Amino acid sequence: MKVMTIFGTRPEAIKLAPVIAALEAKAGIESRTCVTAQHRSMLDQVLELNGIVPDHDLDLMRRAQTLDAITAALLTEIGHVLDNDVPDRVIVQGDTATAMIGALAAYYRRIPVSHVEAGLRSGDIYRPWPEEVNRRIVSTIADQHFAPTTTAAEALYREGIDPATVHVTGNTVIDALLATRAKMAANPGQTKGLDLLFSRFTQRRIILVTTHRRENFAAMTAVAEAISTLARRSDVAVIFPVHPNPNVAGVMERMLKGRDNIAMIPPQDYPHFVALLDKCDFVLTDSGGVQEEAPALGKPVLVMRDTTERPEGVTAGTARLIGTDPLRIVAEAHALLDDRDRYDAMSRAHNPFGDGQASRRIIDVISQA
Repeated sequence: MKVMTIFGTRPEAIKLAPVIAALEAKAGIESRTCVTAQHRSMLDQVLELNGIVPDHDLDLMRRAQTLDAITAALLTEIGHVLDNDVPDRVIVQGDTATAMIGALAAYYRRIPVSHVEAGLRSGDIYRPWPEEVNRRIVSTIADQHFAPTTTAAEALYREGIDPATVHVTGNTVIDALLATRAKMAANPGQTKGLDLLFSRFTQRRIILVTTHRRENFAAMTAVAEAISTLARRSDVAVIFPVHPNPNVAGVMERMLKGRDNIAMIPPQDYPHFVALLDKCDFVLTDSGGVQEEAPALGKPVLVMRDTTERPEGVTAGTARLIGTDPLRIVAEAHALLDDRDRYDAMSRAHNPFGDGQASRRIIDVISQA
């Protein structure tokens, strides 16, 4: 069986790396990979870390490209790859343009599709935008749905997906996180450079910030205002790997540059980011993946969104939805900083997103298809 894994962004690469490793270790499967490079430099970091050399690299990233342009380019170029390589099955992950178009191009050629991280739903097609619609489209095409949780599986059942095609596996990001921590323990040099950063902030509570969602671009000024207010506390430091999108970086550079206890740093490779997660006190984010990763390390998550497709974290108590109003952000962060009981309740809550065996379960199903 020839199985092609198609991906294009850093989060996809992180979550699919353990799946690709499991594919390559499975007898009877020929593993092929196609990257679209929807995120070029950030994708390459993960490929190098995991020793993945793509069979096809479409290199489609263009500065300030529109959704129309990337969608058209993806459909044409992925189509050429599928016509030339002719896989028996395609794997896509999550909710990116690459995942949606990879599934669509496979469907046009009657190639079955496996969807990793299936069933996530916010219930609002504009939050996250365009990811909510992307993943719904994939669900109508896929014949194997690998749901990370029972909540995600139930969302698929409500949409009429055949329960026999839905498999609850856990989320592969936990596989990636645990594997990366093991590599870091064996080779501490993988995170060189962070000790100097951390030494700047001894005796301070570290807040790790990430933000990149398209629907939050209009709120970046409010987010920056909240970060600026939090950084006025003498017991706080903010570490902020700034997404390179000018809608994010431009605002943050203008409003936060030069503050002694705000470290705006480039996007980090995965080991460095895991080290940041491990070191911080809590996370302020609009990222979906971080909502899954941080609880695995006992870190509370304040989610700067009004809805989430990962309600399991909110239900379990590992995460709180706080939106992007700066007053609310500051109030929720102060509550974690000043109320030890609240902090402990969130940091010790059960992580609902997996046990590190998701990739093995996924490949077992694919190999039996």
